[in-house]
Amino acid sequence: MATADDTKVTDAAPGEAPSRVNLPRSTGERLRATLRRADEALSPRALRRLLSDLQAVAAPQASDVEGGHRAQAVAAWYTQATPEQRRDLWLLMCEQFTPDVARLPSAQRQYEAAADATQAALAEVELRRAFESPRARLLQRFAAFAQGLRFLLDLRAELLAHVKKDPRLLPLDAELEQLFSTWFDVAFLELRRITWDDPASLLEKLIQYEAVHAIRGWADLKRRLGEDRRCYAFFHPRLPGEPLIFVEVALLDEMADSIAPLVDESAPEGDPSRATTAIFYSISNTQIGLRGVGFGDSLIKRVVETLRTELPRLRAFATLSPIPGLRGWLSKNVPNLLERLDAKHRAELQAALGETALQADTVLSVWERTREAEANSRWRQWLLACTAYYLACALPGGKPADPVARFHLGNGARVERINWGGDPSAKGWKQSYGLMVNYWYDLQRIDRHRALLAQGRVAASREVERLWRDWMKP
Repeated sequence: MATADDTKVTDAAPGEAPSRVNLPRSTGERLRATLRRADEALSPRALRRLLSDLQAVAAPQASDVEGGHRAQAVAAWYTQATPEQRRDLWLLMCEQFTPDVARLPSAQRQYEAAADATQAALAEVELRRAFESPRARLLQRFAAFAQGLRFLLDLRAELLAHVKKDPRLLPLDAELEQLFSTWFDVAFLELRRITWDDPASLLEKLIQYEAVHAIRGWADLKRRLGEDRRCYAFFHPRLPGEPLIFVEVALLDEMADSIAPLVDESAPEGDPSRATTAIFYSISNTQIGLRGVGFGDSLIKRVVETLRTELPRLRAFATLSPIPGLRGWLSKNVPNLLERLDAKHRAELQAALGETALQADTVLSVWERTREAEANSRWRQWLLACTAYYLACALPGGKPADPVARFHLGNGARVERINWGGDPSAKGWKQSYGLMVNYWYDLQRIDRHRALLAQGRVAASREVERLWRDWMKP
């Protein structure tokens, strides 16, 4: 096993071409070298030893059990390694465990030349095998020991911070994401309601991972787990006591327009049997390593099914969601929005400003002072109109600009209502001037809404459509 302290810096390998002296060497070049460059973590000898350990893990002749034991030893080395040494391991996984490129041209020609269905089927099998990399078997062996899945999740969480800066790491990231998409398929996950009676270690994780509306303490958490508040999470059998994603739900008799009452720990508890509306007000992913593995939509649908079975009076399912991208988008797009203003509303806004010019910096300055604006304020109404336009019409690359909108609209919801002062917190003001939005899950129209989005159109209520159309030129 390569040791984590084998890191003495030496000079660059002799005989290297001067043109490459400032470029990072591939692991292949380093494995063939004698000396190490000053910016390299592991020496060539330590790198060769680590590669040998990885090859032993992935060896086809080794059983999964034996491969798992070997992987556990590498994982133990990894926990003691420096960040730079860990990066060397990632690079070995990327560059030394690749598909057999020599097989690809032949397999592709065989597939293209297939004369009938039987030949095509056999050729496809060969083509699939040619694309397989020993990296997949290597990673599967790491998942074989008891804490192996946890190890791989943590490894990818660390890896993700470096992928953009070093594209050489992309193959490992892609391989992990593909494996996780299979291992964490919703068919293998357990949906559980989390209650106040669950172990404190699990409840502490809710406080730790809540990413939308911070849980202020145990009293706050206890209220959120009451009978008229629910929390549901997906769990994986190999990660007991570790929620992968959880959703918080409020059971009400109408659609909520403000987050404050939903997270008020002193609010009286309602009777869930009389509730007609389920409001999803917070969804939090807990595992950075599962980025790109989508199961939030399945979580909502499974929770809806569970609630409908338990509480047959429920008729409406909606969210009360933040609009985290609104402020940033507005700051960049006010000039375009000013261009879209119709003549009537332009004149009204200009009249309200007096002699001050109606331009982007002025608009943003006025919006900063709209927190307590009256309902009939033209500036408040225009901010609502611009928000409606953002949610219903801003589709860069064919997808909603706002990340939360992208999630819910992609799941088949529609933009139902924009709520002034929905989130009065400092975070809410910073993100979206305190505005929040309800996304409505009409269970009979989910597929229709998703199809509409695929065509580059957003499903929105008449109220939301009217908000922006009343102010904007066609």
